[in-house]
Amino acid sequence: MAKDTIILGAVAYLPKVVTIWEGIRDFFEAQGAPLDFVLFSNYERQVEYLLESKIDIAWNAPLAHVRIKHHTGGKSLSLGMRDSDRDFHSRLIVRKDSAIKNPKDIEGKTLAVGSRDSTQAKILPLHFLKAEGVDLNKVNVVSFDVDLGKHGDTGMSELDVLAALHDGKAPAGTIGDLIWVTEQAAGHIDPNVVECVWVTPGFDHCMFDALPNLDPQKVERFKKALFAMKWENASHRRLLELEGLKEWLPPREEGYKSLKEAVSDQKIAL
Repeated sequence: MAKDTIILGAVAYLPKVVTIWEGIRDFFEAQGAPLDFVLFSNYERQVEYLLESKIDIAWNAPLAHVRIKHHTGGKSLSLGMRDSDRDFHSRLIVRKDSAIKNPKDIEGKTLAVGSRDSTQAKILPLHFLKAEGVDLNKVNVVSFDVDLGKHGDTGMSELDVLAALHDGKAPAGTIGDLIWVTEQAAGHIDPNVVECVWVTPGFDHCMFDALPNLDPQKVERFKKALFAMKWENASHRRLLELEGLKEWLPPREEGYKSLKEAVSDQKIAL
């Protein structure tokens, strides 16, 4: 493999990930930025490989991004993100017959949440609920720990939360915006049974991460090719739709402030 080939890591959370990165690899090649990818079964291994310089760039979920920042003393390079990664939200959803109208009402009740490594379905919802004045010690938090290592990317734990509410096993739960919107559109949420009563403040999701010592020429080739993808181009649009965005945007760090605070407060190992 050519020395100037960019090696990118991504977590294979669904079969479509292969299609996405094969398409992006071909696009980068056409842009004069040779790229190949390595698929991982979990973010922990991907972070490890990036820190050991076994890959050049990692496409990281938010918790993995915060880990990279932590282990590099904040010096890691953030290269880009999707438009859909900015201002993400989580939702407090409840059964309509629960009499829960606001966050404080969940005290003394069961709260179904996603997997323990899901930023949008557990970590940040609990953080924001606490900031809202909810005493979490008075809440029976039930976590659906499925697909651990994929940091909630599959959405399966959030589907479990929705099922728990529909089946009457929990009066309240937390899920991310994406699952709420897509499941509503698919007709999988019964509006007569489940409703949203509260939305968290915004936060940011995925990020392309690299170590600070990555060859600057690789960094520039990667960014130039990435930002050359345009929604108006039909061949580009197919890949953008698969990856859930309309536009790649420059990085920003302020959207991870709440997650860093939550990780510290909840004593999540980095």
